[in-house]
Amino acid sequence: MSETSKRALFWFRRDLRLADNPALLAALDEGDEVLALFILDLDIAARAGQYRNSYLADSLRKLDESLGGRLAVIAGDPTIVLADVIKRYGISSVHVAEEFAPYGLARDARVEASGIELQKTGSIYAVSPGRVRKPDGGNYRVYTPFFRAWQTHGWRAPVSAPKNPAFITPLEIDRQFPEWQPPAGVILQEAGEKAALARWKAFQKGALSEYDSARNIPGIPGTSRLSPHLRWGEIHPRTLLAGLDQTQAHEVFRKEIAWREFYADVLHHYPHTSRDYYTPTFARMHYDEPDEKFRAWCEGRTGYPVVDAGMRQLAAEGWMHNRVRMIVASFLVKDLHIEWQHGANFFMKYLIDNDVASNSHGWQWTAGCGTDASPYYRIFNPIEQGKRFDPEGNYIRKFVPELAHLTEKEIHEPWDFLDGYSHGYAERIVEHAAERLESLARLADLKDDTIQQGR
Repeated sequence: MSETSKRALFWFRRDLRLADNPALLAALDEGDEVLALFILDLDIAARAGQYRNSYLADSLRKLDESLGGRLAVIAGDPTIVLADVIKRYGISSVHVAEEFAPYGLARDARVEASGIELQKTGSIYAVSPGRVRKPDGGNYRVYTPFFRAWQTHGWRAPVSAPKNPAFITPLEIDRQFPEWQPPAGVILQEAGEKAALARWKAFQKGALSEYDSARNIPGIPGTSRLSPHLRWGEIHPRTLLAGLDQTQAHEVFRKEIAWREFYADVLHHYPHTSRDYYTPTFARMHYDEPDEKFRAWCEGRTGYPVVDAGMRQLAAEGWMHNRVRMIVASFLVKDLHIEWQHGANFFMKYLIDNDVASNSHGWQWTAGCGTDASPYYRIFNPIEQGKRFDPEGNYIRKFVPELAHLTEKEIHEPWDFLDGYSHGYAERIVEHAAERLESLARLADLKDDTIQQGR
């Protein structure tokens, strides 16, 4: 390096890709050479769980390949790591994509408080949280008007990957790649930008044209399964939005992307909702403590076939179909009367696409304490949901082999058939009809309590 050349640093976080990465391009524009760095936060890793850590390890290896073996990976506190790297490599500027989740905001604030300036360009969203506003300047609290305003706001077109980038070859001591592996027998989908782009192209050519009708059927490949790639920034939502037209199926997919951005916007304005109630009143509802029934839910042995199939898919793949996520969440909160945070925390340990905004607010939407206009009365019937969205029982047979011998008429209610339990399937831990009434009774008690406290 000559005395006049400048060295910049690009700090990869939730943007593990080269294409459509404005912050990376800003670093390359600023420096004659750029150090590509990922900092392993071991505190996060300890909480993340084996599934998410394994996916991240694979993603980092794929990113390193795309960088020609020039990715620095260093474990430690970001403030200490950055200060050391800046000194050792002669870095003049540090570039990042802007963060909006509570943990990332607090981490970046600590880094900047130490005297390290972070040059922020773009974000992981098509429209960054806080930018979509109501006419009076306030934030949206309901999805549909947010979606309309989000579309009106619009977003920039994707940008290409850098051509002939000058990345610094890091020292060997700065290549601390983790060796995390998934649990035995678990097969996670392939990570990395290349896999993300291939999955997107295959989805465009195939299931996207029927997404509006097929996305709720867990027994067929009717969804994109791009959520892990979006969570880790292996593909940017702008890339997906640029490939959509105005047909009904494409519009429904666009709306799913908007849901992700809506929840990020809600969390941005109400950061306490990552762990606490969006509607505080529901914190006073009477809930049951996690017990053996909760363990049965976790292990996929509730006796309700579609619920058990979903929980077993989560354990087998680190992913669960979105329709089934709502079914199993409703069952935990409305049938077992357990607070949503217990389910959200369990999901966080397994989901390779775990995103704090989408996970917490998806759970609160189903639990009835979130952003929905009339939420709590929606109580999913696990039997009818299975019949409607897995009519032939294909999804159940895949993940609950104890029921594979049953016909499509038998598989959703094995207790009604002589052969239903012959292969060792679990009996129901609760009666849905009774628990539905109990759930509504607890809501009535909450309302009465609220009225009395308001007097």
